[in-house]
Parts: sequence; C-alpha cells; structure tokens
Amino acid sequence: MHFGPHLLLAALEGLVTSAVLALTALGLSLVFGVMRVVNVAHGEFFMLGAVLAWAITSAIGGHPALGFLAALVIAPLIVGAIALVAERLVLRRLNYNPEATIVATIGMLYIIQQLALSFYGPEARPVEPPFSYRILLPWFGYSGYKLSIIAASALLLIATWLVLTRTRIGLIMRATQYDSETAQAFGIPVDRVYGGVFALGAMLAAIAAVLIVPISQAHYLMGQDPLLLSFIVVIIGGLGSLRGTVVAAVLIGLSDGIISMFFSPTLAKIIATLLVAMVLVFRPQGLFGTVSR
Repeated sequence: MHFGPHLLLAALEGLVTSAVLALTALGLSLVFGVMRVVNVAHGEFFMLGAVLAWAITSAIGGHPALGFLAALVIAPLIVGAIALVAERLVLRRLNYNPEATIVATIGMLYIIQQLALSFYGPEARPVEPPFSYRILLPWFGYSGYKLSIIAASALLLIATWLVLTRTRIGLIMRATQYDSETAQAFGIPVDRVYGGVFALGAMLAAIAAVLIVPISQAHYLMGQDPLLLSFIVVIIGGLGSLRGTVVAAVLIGLSDGIISMFFSPTLAKIIATLLVAMVLVFRPQGLFGTVSR
C-alpha cells in the first residue's frame, strides 16, 4: 500500500482507540467534576468489565452475539454495583476528602487487581466478536466490528450529553457539581448523587472494556494504560467538559494511531506527554475547562 491507504488505516485504528478512550475518560471526568475525587481505581473498573465480559460470554452458548449482548448489559451493571458499594463503604466514610480518597482508591486498585488475579488468573483470554463482517474500502477490507465500536461510542456519548443537559437528573448533577452545600440546602440528596455518579463513571469504563475486548484480550493488568490515557485526556480536555473529553480523546487516539503507524508507539506517548505539559503550563484548566472561582 502507498501513503494514502496507510494513512486511512492508521486513522481508522486511531478512531477506534479514541472511541474507547472517550468513554473511559468521560467516566473519570464525571467523578472528579461532580465529587472532586481522583479515582485512581478507574482503570480497574475497566479491567473488571473486560474480565466479566469473558466470563459471561463463556457461560452463554450459541451465537457469539448472544453472549456479547448479555455481557454489554450485565457486566456494566455488576461493575456499577461494585463501585456503588465501594463508594458507600470507603469514600463516604472518608467524607470525600481529596487526599484521603486518593490513598483509598489506590488501595481499591490493588484489592480489585489481586482479586482478579486470584479468581481469573494471570492468563490473557480472548472474547469472540459478535460478528465478523468486513467492510470493503477502496484499498482494503476493514473490520465491521471495529467500525461498530466507533458508532456505539458516539451514540453513548450523545446519550450522556442529553442526560446531562436535558434531564432533571443532569440538572441535579450539575447543581451538585457547582455547589454541593447549596444543593443539599435545597433538598438534593448529595450523598445519593455522589454514589450514582461514581457508579456511572465505573459503568462507562466497563462498557468501553466490553466493546474493546473482542479485538484485544481480557487480562488482569489491562487497566493500567486506559487509566493513564484517561488522565491525559481529562487534563487536556478540561475536567467536567464532555466536549473537551471527546476532542482530547480524538486528538490522542488519532495521533497515537498515525504516529505509531509511521514512526513508533514510543514517540506517540512522548508527544502526548509533551502536550499535557504544554496544557498544564499555558492553560491549566484544559482546552475547554473553566477557571474555578
């Protein structure tokens, strides 16, 4: 292939990465934006989603699409329930203190990781994709499932935007984010909002993992890279900004795909790190974030 086909292939792979990264980073951004909690265990909720997807698809026989659809529904619900229990038993008891919650979520990270190692094992295990159609492009055939990941992520991001901007639940979340004490004075159950947001953030990470695991493999250490990249996206895009999260995810995903294709993955990571440094120096609130008053 010549330059054009290589560029198209790299861009498509980058968009797949961007789609998964946008969902994962959005969960992290929502948790910090509303609760002011840096969830270091966010990558482990991603890993749990992938591991549960493998377990569910392995338990359900028949066509691979049946197991995948079941995993897409059940795995995020289980991960959300685990996150809700963790929020009530750990974070709420710490009164959401920023320093204490960082230490607590680091502890949660290692607990979840070791539990996965104990019950799931150290092996990387594949999940069969729900379908294996290939889309014929001018120069090559491309996985239809990978294109469906981009479409599914776009639909979920639009649905999240509608919930945050067009529903009463979104209004309550934004009010809690703006001033939790005033929101509580007006009768908003802030503790319940915090629990729901923490569970929602974990569920978004789990959905992203279920979508990506058929083209990768479920492994108990797979949460490390998504956590790091999510932090990069949140820093660049701006905390609490859905638009910033999507733009930053597309920027990081495309640059990673194209630079990795034509140069090396290491250079892509170096450029992403330099971009974060420049944003922190020249616009600490992120590209689309607002300055706190």
